[in-house]
Amino acid sequence: MCPLVLELKKSRKLETVVCVTGQHKEMLRQVLDIFQVEPDHDLEVMKPGQDLYDITSSVLLGMREIYKKEQPDVVLVHGDTSTAYASAVAAFYQQIRVGHVEAGLRTNNLYSPFPEEFNRQGIGILSTLNFAPTETAKENLLHEGKDPSTIYVTGNTGIDALFTTVREDFSHPVFEWAAGSRLLAITAHRRENLGEPMHEMFRAIRRIVEEFDDVKAVYPVHLNPVVRQIADEELSGCDRIRLVEPMTVDAFHNLLHRSYLILTDSGGIQEEAPSLGKPVLVMRYTTERPEGVAAGTLKLVGTDESTIYESCRELLTDEKAYQKMSEAVNPYGDGHASERIRSILEEVLCKE
Repeated sequence: MCPLVLELKKSRKLETVVCVTGQHKEMLRQVLDIFQVEPDHDLEVMKPGQDLYDITSSVLLGMREIYKKEQPDVVLVHGDTSTAYASAVAAFYQQIRVGHVEAGLRTNNLYSPFPEEFNRQGIGILSTLNFAPTETAKENLLHEGKDPSTIYVTGNTGIDALFTTVREDFSHPVFEWAAGSRLLAITAHRRENLGEPMHEMFRAIRRIVEEFDDVKAVYPVHLNPVVRQIADEELSGCDRIRLVEPMTVDAFHNLLHRSYLILTDSGGIQEEAPSLGKPVLVMRYTTERPEGVAAGTLKLVGTDESTIYESCRELLTDEKAYQKMSEAVNPYGDGHASERIRSILEEVLCKE
């Protein structure tokens, strides 16, 4: 949302108020600092051991008071987080219209990913302004009966963010360590992958690194303590695998830029990596971003150890297979989504 916030703040027609929930404060702060965004409200909902009940109820109650104070004309929420869902519901309860950024992504399986698929479908029911990143996302919304006049294909603001942070002169100790190698960038954190699926994912990655002498891997480990324990059990002790703390957004984007291949169970990276010409192996069985699979930039490999291993090995040994994925056209945007959304909001709100 940061590129969109910055774009909206340029407007002389709109007043923009920024609210954050305060989850993972150290991760949040570095993003806000990089983009120079200062929130007007911070719910500070983070507490040890919190679960979806805690997050959803805290955001719902916190936003109630903020909406009463600010009286917004539109509440913008992004994507499929529980924060976005609870903020949209709170707006609905006060009959405030909802604008959904990154609208229309679907797997049509409520438990994959969990709880994100439910969250985005729930927001879709409430939203009256739908900023879809692709034509496929628009078609999903039309299939669900959304008014065509409320749907706008804008590209994804995540690509806007990426284009502002990647630099050829960006330096980081990890990049120096990985110099001269084929670098694997790894992310893993999905709730549905916790447990044995994640063990299998990491075992496959370790097999690859141990087999190919010119391959190194970097994994910025998610703050979830369960994820950290599994990563330590499966990936520690190998001198060509670096387990690092979560990276700043600019460092992470530049890690993607310098990588040879990306293995992830994330959502946004499925859009970011193709913009950089990097093949992506998606360690999930479903994706809400089928455009990337159709375009050839993404490959669904699930969480089975042998499948991940074989798929990764193919891209490391078959130059034609690698080139086919790395040269595919990215369908997710041109870096101007925020400008389009600002223009739409000015037109819709200022004619009323």
